[in-house]
Amino acid sequence: MKITFLGTGTSQGVPVIGCTCETCLSTDDRDKRLRSSVLIEVGGVHILIDVGPDFRQQMLQNDVSKLDVVLLTHEHNDHIAGIDDIRPFNFKQGRKIPFYGLKRTLEDLKAKYAYIFDANPYPGAPGIVCHEVEPDVPIFITKDLQTLPIHIMHGTLPILGFRILDFVYITDASQIDDRTMDLIQGVKVLVINALQYKKHYSHFTFDEAVTMAKIIGAEKTYLTHMSHHLGLHRDVESNCPEGIKPAYDGLVLEW
Repeated sequence: MKITFLGTGTSQGVPVIGCTCETCLSTDDRDKRLRSSVLIEVGGVHILIDVGPDFRQQMLQNDVSKLDVVLLTHEHNDHIAGIDDIRPFNFKQGRKIPFYGLKRTLEDLKAKYAYIFDANPYPGAPGIVCHEVEPDVPIFITKDLQTLPIHIMHGTLPILGFRILDFVYITDASQIDDRTMDLIQGVKVLVINALQYKKHYSHFTFDEAVTMAKIIGAEKTYLTHMSHHLGLHRDVESNCPEGIKPAYDGLVLEW
């Protein structure tokens, strides 16, 4: 399995427009955080989680030339706004791309991007096939590969995380219930969001993410969806206990 972190930032990205804080002015490439997304390569299948507004840039920066499936955590703009740039993959691969998400998420997608889903879309519109999923019900990406959507709370909004084999990806979480905790025990690699140090109504703080990571007990945990308020990568890394690290854009994991 190969995991590429395409983006590790929050909805504004880092640097934030017009901000002159230490993190936003940093020259360390690890402090340049595009909107959160990962690419998973397993068994020759390329799976994208979320297609945010930096999607085109992320594809170019990471030399991505193949895309088989898109999994959507939820419908907020920083997770779907790059959808039109799916088109080059349609043209190159000669087919529509399957999108998997909650019914609510897909309905929101169709409302925001109605031109894609028109009965007679204009020539060159993105080609997308929507598949509704339910938490805890496996998705068969291929006959030999499945992913498990898992129930996560983002403030008061139910969203999805995903487990693929021994990898779990969770972003925008503020709460994980006992049922989901049971489903993600024993994973090798966990990705989980850590927005900032100060308490937030809809995202884990750094301390909350670390606590969750310890309970889940993955061999390795990587933090994502990090705002400029979390600070410099080097400082976050120094604050992390053993087995937990902040991810950064372009980081590649293979096992």
